[in-house]
Amino acid sequence: MIAFPSSVHVWLAVGRTDMRRGMNGLALQVQQALGRDPHAGDLYVFRGARGDLVKILWHDGIGMSLYAKRLEKGRFTWPSPSGGVVAISAAQLGYMLDGIDWRNPRHSWRPASAG
Repeated sequence: MIAFPSSVHVWLAVGRTDMRRGMNGLALQVQQALGRDPHAGDLYVFRGARGDLVKILWHDGIGMSLYAKRLEKGRFTWPSPSGGVVAISAAQLGYMLDGIDWRNPRHSWRPASAG
């Protein structure tokens, strides 16, 4: 995985995005539909209709990058399309990219009993 700064703001573009769009088309969508600046250093995450592909747009201060990830099985957990954008943390993005439900991740270990 690409190491994003932990302090970066991550925005999910709620709803479905045409995954044929490239870097310029997604940057334009960030400006027009979301009302944000795609060059501000935030991450913008887009998901297609099938739900198994996400694209991430990021400007790191030097240039624009476009990352894509497709799940072999399952779908990316996505919020319902009630608004334009949802903020999540960089840690939640990490869960999402691993195919884990980022809204309610659970520990795989159990704490030792105190008795």
